[in-house]
Amino acid sequence: MKFRILPAAAALALASTGALAQNSNQGVSKTEITLGSIQDLSGPIAGFGKQVRLGMMLRVDEVNEQGGIHGRKIVLKVEDSAYDPKKAVLAAQKLVNQDKIFAMVGHIGTAQNLATFPVLFEKNIINFFPVTAAREMYEPFNRLKYSFAATYFDQMRLATPKLVKEKSAKKVCAMYQDDEFGLEVLRGAEEGLKDIGMTMAEKTSYKRGATDFSSQVAKMKASGCDMVVLGTIIRETIGAIGESRKTGFNPVFLGSSAAYTDLIHKLGGKAMDGLYATMTVQNPYTDETSQPIRFWANKYKTKFNEDPTVFSVYGYDLIDAFLQAAQKAGPNLSTDSFIKTMDTMKIPPDIFGSAELTFSPTKRLGSNATRLSQLQDARWKVVSEYMSIK
Repeated sequence: MKFRILPAAAALALASTGALAQNSNQGVSKTEITLGSIQDLSGPIAGFGKQVRLGMMLRVDEVNEQGGIHGRKIVLKVEDSAYDPKKAVLAAQKLVNQDKIFAMVGHIGTAQNLATFPVLFEKNIINFFPVTAAREMYEPFNRLKYSFAATYFDQMRLATPKLVKEKSAKKVCAMYQDDEFGLEVLRGAEEGLKDIGMTMAEKTSYKRGATDFSSQVAKMKASGCDMVVLGTIIRETIGAIGESRKTGFNPVFLGSSAAYTDLIHKLGGKAMDGLYATMTVQNPYTDETSQPIRFWANKYKTKFNEDPTVFSVYGYDLIDAFLQAAQKAGPNLSTDSFIKTMDTMKIPPDIFGSAELTFSPTKRLGSNATRLSQLQDARWKVVSEYMSIK
């Protein structure tokens, strides 16, 4: 169930039509640009939240060392939601009303973002590149929304038929979390199968927090599935694959970007080898063969005394994208000048192999492209070119 706040619905409607398009420059002084972010720093995905925060901090420190944007230093204020929508609302109110932020950047979580939209949009604050692959981050259209992540739906619609063809799969099954995230993965996979004249042979779900997947695995094994789409995150991905291996059930496993994390192989071990997942940026290993990634990863490790992850890259990249737009918007930065710039913005691929992002006055998702990575010898290896929905 999604957490929504009904008060300020009128503000939402006005913002989406542009009626609140006053030329706001809250958060911009002669010497500083203040940005806000809400992360899970103490809840169930605190590992991800802390990594996003560190990635953002690395890029902020870099630009400030170089003199900032048009002479303005970047100030980043981060609040903890503990992955609770109600706490996210309180955090947003503090950032908007007390800290006077110019924009919200990299807010993590779908329900958490949705809950804060009225707080932001009533005050003409941009929600920039939230860390979630939900369609609501750019639909319905709102001039203050900018999203970079290909949706779970599009990821699976593209990747499922590709793997079916490559592996000559005959029976595709799905195991998914019984919530909006899991359903989006399932819907995308079903749409992808429909595109090639197939249907899902078996579907089985689980409740959030489940730890035993023996009945779901037994059901899929009995159906003779040779490919399984996983609408799972970390623990459930490891649990489902581990249980399958134990029972001699070895289909092709395909997860979404929610399962594309170093924690899968760090916690799940050798049994996780073979898993495919949709992704964009490469996992930044400190011994990566790519010299620019290796240099970046070691810089991060030196600064924070821990290995970077994909979520560290998300944090770094989204701040970098904001800086590119703020620089291009010129010295007279305001909400309107930033939006005007973003509406013609092209953000090129970076060292991590991200897809090119493009925006327009009617396009608020940078790219729907995704590619595949596979766990091979406990490392993520890119195994496909980008696929996109035309």
